[in-house]
Amino acid sequence: MKLAVFSAKPYDKLYLTTEHAAEIDAAAGIEVIYHDFPLNLETAELAKGAEAVCIFVNDVADAPVIEALAEHGVKAILLRCAGFNNVDLDAAEDHNMFVANVPSYSPEAVAEFAVALVQTLNRNTHRAYNRVREGNFNLDGLLGRTLHGKTVGLIGTGRIGVAFAKIMNGFGCKVIGFDPFQSDEFKKIGEYMDLDTLLPQSDIISLHCPLMDNTKHIINEDTLSKMKTGAMIVNTSRGGLINTKAVISALKNKQLGGLALDVYEGEGALFYNDHSGHIIEDDELMRLTTFHNVIVCGHQAFFTKEALQEIGTSTLKNFADFSYNRPCKNSLLQNKSELLRRKSIPIRI
Repeated sequence: MKLAVFSAKPYDKLYLTTEHAAEIDAAAGIEVIYHDFPLNLETAELAKGAEAVCIFVNDVADAPVIEALAEHGVKAILLRCAGFNNVDLDAAEDHNMFVANVPSYSPEAVAEFAVALVQTLNRNTHRAYNRVREGNFNLDGLLGRTLHGKTVGLIGTGRIGVAFAKIMNGFGCKVIGFDPFQSDEFKKIGEYMDLDTLLPQSDIISLHCPLMDNTKHIINEDTLSKMKTGAMIVNTSRGGLINTKAVISALKNKQLGGLALDVYEGEGALFYNDHSGHIIEDDELMRLTTFHNVIVCGHQAFFTKEALQEIGTSTLKNFADFSYNRPCKNSLLQNKSELLRRKSIPIRI
């Protein structure tokens, strides 16, 4: 069977090989075709002849693309990520397509990176690094805060959120959380509360929730106004959770004390590629990079050897389940009713 992989990078090619997933029973029979460009309506034709496509976070699998894929004989969409906001599940179901994701891959990898962003932004190590390289050892402007005793608010307490909470708890922070689906694991180390209560208490807010209709721009002008003055926001989840114009305004009026982004709502046209030789036309992203108290990374929180191994293995397992027409625990359509129920739950409880 043939698998067309879009947005393929060298590391994808390495970890989707049979050598790194030798235990997958269907791996030996897969012919993998790699495309280094994203899936969209213009490139969907290149999936012709493939039974399945494999996509990542910034590929497009909306209704028109899915219709085009179906016309070219594609019967399965495999996401090598947890988020699926870029896939029209209704359209996939209408075309009787198999859709599966990788719901969990090394949650500690993302959590550890979120902590690295907190520490970098809080202690200004990124600025200190640049100063020292220029022979400047002045400490003015590098003042940080001791994390011990601070309150950390989590929006989303799934596997990644819990892993992050455990680390921050180890720093001596008080951990509080908001999530309509409460975790027994989180309750061991933190306290749940509604969003309006969490925001004014938190010195640091870290986002760990999926991007859905009811979470899009959960950080907006209204929620920013309820936050503690000078608080920090960290986002390693999905860029669309934050209204960029609103956070720029909050940074300018000093309501927001710091912002660390590994994701950005307009990242699709930029991230994972080298644009250093081009003029970047995204004015909001460029404005963010002018703030000394803002860090922007290129969606790399997941990027560890262990996570890539899990992604490759799980993706090929999903493909094997599709190939043998057997139940797949990661099937999004099999779990669609639960996903729809979660999407319908309001933000505030």
